Amino acid sequence: MSHKPTAMGQKEPKPAGDKKLNEKVKVKVKVKKEAEKKNKSTSIKIKATPPTKPPNPTAAPAYLNRVVGKGKFEKVGKTLSVHAGDTLELRCKGSRVQWDVPAYLQEDDEGRLRMVQHERYSVLILTNSSGADTGEYTCYPLYCEDSECRKEYDKALKVFIFFPDPQELFVPSSDYYEVIHLRSNWPTVLPCQVTTPQAKVTLHREFPPMEVKVDGSEISYDVTRGFTIHRPRAHHAGSLYCMASVGNLRQSSIKYMLIYVNYPAAPPVPAIQASASSVAVGVNLQLSCTVVGEQDVAVDFTWEYPGQKIGRPLYTQETAQTVQMDGRSRQRSQSVLQVDEVRKVDEGTYTCTAQNLQGSRSASTHVTVLKKPHTT
Repeated sequence: MSHKPTAMGQKEPKPAGDKKLNEKVKVKVKVKKEAEKKNKSTSIKIKATPPTKPPNPTAAPAYLNRVVGKGKFEKVGKTLSVHAGDTLELRCKGSRVQWDVPAYLQEDDEGRLRMVQHERYSVLILTNSSGADTGEYTCYPLYCEDSECRKEYDKALKVFIFFPDPQELFVPSSDYYEVIHLRSNWPTVLPCQVTTPQAKVTLHREFPPMEVKVDGSEISYDVTRGFTIHRPRAHHAGSLYCMASVGNLRQSSIKYMLIYVNYPAAPPVPAIQASASSVAVGVNLQLSCTVVGEQDVAVDFTWEYPGQKIGRPLYTQETAQTVQMDGRSRQRSQSVLQVDEVRKVDEGTYTCTAQNLQGSRSASTHVTVLKKPHTT
């Protein structure tokens, strides 16, 4: 089959077979482009990020810090020393924060202490500091619901701050002596608070004059708390004081008058008994309230009785004596209520409440008043 020649400038017509081939090629190209487009849309590009620098510890406060300069913060530990006369600035992280400060500052009205709440933290600022400002500073995050807020004690942040004073080794006090009860069931603390942690502190008895042994077991010492008597006994009572020394400076604290109090293990258990559960008008009535407990433990009695409503006077007699029970010496305390010439208004419930230093308990009984029998 021969082909006709074409003139110059004219396109040579393509054979029919070539047209079909081109259409197939176009379809393949189209399918390939759609596949590439689909893969491109579903693929995830991962960009390599340069390693981040560790955060600057002075760039922002973390929970409770001391401000030491503009934009500079110092992490606060359990204790902190600030020179007397310097300004103290603390930051506590939290949108709502409440501060607790030593008792001396709570009563101070000179305007040296300021607390400012910001959006994300609270600031405590103390100017013109002195040795008297020594003590524990605490910030409490607040949990607020509606209009009521409460301290979150488990999230409290505390720091004990010393304000060393070259003239005052002990935190100044307006009292010459302080009375402290030695509770037999509870450790007792003698504060003896010093303004500098470098002070060497000893405990002394005034009469007879002597230094008290501090063995770390019966009595121990902590610079932020003072001396702790762990198991108070009667022989610890008396007049005691502390002595502090730094270099050539030596000073004594105020006097501590220690009074021993035998605290009971539990509240008293009273037992009430009436001379009769039913009495006739005009007859005398007695009710006794008895407590048997530990020796040398004071028990106070109070009564509630029907005659109180009309002002009937209260006649009671109280006694305390040692008795033997199960081979042990016990104290029997008793209160007796006397109701003379019973009237109808004396009918009702009689309640006795016994109280000691651990709490109180009550016991009750009911008395019926009978009409006076007629005599023939």
